[in-house]
Amino acid sequence: MVLKELSALASPLNDQQIDQLQQATSELSPQQMAWISGYFWGLSQTQPTAQTQTASQSIAAVATQPAGKLTIIYASQTGNAKGLAEALHAEADAAGMRAEIFSAGDYKGKHLTKATHLIIVASTHGEGEAPDDAIELHEFLQSKKAPNLSHLKYAVIGLGDSSYEFFCQTAKDFDGYLAKLGAESILDRLDCDVDYEAEAAQWRTSALEKVKLTLSTGEAEVVQLPVSQSQAAVSAYTKQHPFEASLLTSQKITGRNSGKDVRHIEIDLEGSGLSYQPGDALGVWYDNDSNLAAKIIAQVGLVDDAQIEVDGESLLLLQALIKHYEITNANPQFVTQYATLSGSKKLEKLVADKDKLRTYAGKTQILDVLAEKKTKLTAEQLQGLLRRLTPRLYSIASSQEEVGEEVHLTVGVVEYQQGEETRQGGASSFLSHRLEEGGSVRVFVEENKHFKLPENDDTPVIMVGPGTGIAPFRAFIQERENRDASGKNWLFFGDRTFTEDFLYQVEWQKYLKAGVMDQIDVAFSRDQAEKVYVQHRLLEQGAKVWQWLQAGAHFYVCGDANQMAKDVHQALLTIIEQHGQQNREQAEDYLTELRKSKRYQKDVY
Repeated sequence: MVLKELSALASPLNDQQIDQLQQATSELSPQQMAWISGYFWGLSQTQPTAQTQTASQSIAAVATQPAGKLTIIYASQTGNAKGLAEALHAEADAAGMRAEIFSAGDYKGKHLTKATHLIIVASTHGEGEAPDDAIELHEFLQSKKAPNLSHLKYAVIGLGDSSYEFFCQTAKDFDGYLAKLGAESILDRLDCDVDYEAEAAQWRTSALEKVKLTLSTGEAEVVQLPVSQSQAAVSAYTKQHPFEASLLTSQKITGRNSGKDVRHIEIDLEGSGLSYQPGDALGVWYDNDSNLAAKIIAQVGLVDDAQIEVDGESLLLLQALIKHYEITNANPQFVTQYATLSGSKKLEKLVADKDKLRTYAGKTQILDVLAEKKTKLTAEQLQGLLRRLTPRLYSIASSQEEVGEEVHLTVGVVEYQQGEETRQGGASSFLSHRLEEGGSVRVFVEENKHFKLPENDDTPVIMVGPGTGIAPFRAFIQERENRDASGKNWLFFGDRTFTEDFLYQVEWQKYLKAGVMDQIDVAFSRDQAEKVYVQHRLLEQGAKVWQWLQAGAHFYVCGDANQMAKDVHQALLTIIEQHGQQNREQAEDYLTELRKSKRYQKDVY
């Protein structure tokens, strides 16, 4: 007997309530209807007053829940993919969708058989590698154990930097794996470059619209109410809303005759409430050099007081370039677009060879690309060529246990000669040359959960950090000393010369003398005829490195990704082969297992 027929009988419900019940239960199975009857009976026993109204509201809420659920998985190395995924989750929640969010490291691939709708947000690490937290899921989806996913609807968004060869490779991999397993793509994959916020926001809106179209099909799913959702604590200061900190110290820590200018930077966080852990990074928003901005404007035949619109606001072109656009580093897209506008034969030839294009863009600043062929541009054309300014991320070089409401950085100033002119890095020259002590700098903390000290203070650690890669290890040792950690500490450091480039030398000697450091091996490449680097010191100490790894040591690498990190990786493979008596495939599997268990962590750039 249906509810409309019941309405003719004596009932405590009015017609509107009966209509609500009919609508709410129209798609329930007999088994679900039986469960609901028991559920209402239980409510009547525990809520004697207004029980009917409460029950009808409860069942309406239960039965109108969509059949499916949106699962959001993020594969993040530095936190950008996580932030985008969290924004997507919040938007889905606000739209009334059932959604859950997971780090790829916390999600078991076999659970995809029960998922109905999936969005993956993936960054790419190193040479097209999946981030550490995504290794297992990445491997599972391409293994024989991967299930048929023809029931699954999905979308993928990738974050990357088009200056690199394997741009958004992890996102491309996930997209390909899911399609091969039969899943249905509901929206084309978006591969985001470094300036991704606006484009990603539009994609999120489209993705949620696509999900909503299909999320409510099928039988309604009965869930327990009320549903409580835990919200992670969010700092008041973020990338979008940074803290106005002040510069305490900018001190050069390389010698007078060094070919490098490396600065120890101290920033005051008093009153911010910002907290960080060793291994995290500090995001720094910076202003561009006004002289450089003026030169770029003149190079394309414009004047400083030309007007352009930025985020709906009319600004002077000069001010817009100082505050809102990347005007130092070139990139392949900039070179490609300017080649078209200028008709430069040299640039057109470079554009035709992707490898040469990446190399050229990586070592050439925007002003020098514009100088390849002087071309007049409109303000809008210049604006269209430039990426939006993004903050620079610096590995934090201090433990908050040691320095309190301060944060320390180790900044290598980018500076070189281009003909008769000096070229400088945007953020590094801002912190070292243009920002005076007491001056304001906008900052935020970027968590890096993939570069963390072991939870067990008894665990030994091996740290490889040449050059400014030493920064997080200064934080590690400060933290371990303050925690009275008993685990052994071993540092490999390298640079050009002992006398001019041994960063924080006095501090390391103090830690060694006090027994906080157990061993330090250094490699100064220019102190002898033959170049010696950190990977050579690792190989020399191979037997002991293997012993430490077998004893459970965690292995950390920080610094240059292009060469150093690769060389260290190869040295590790050799050590495992020679001292672990394994072949190359076994050695590679050994390192993969170290990564999965978070015992091999890299912070490279």
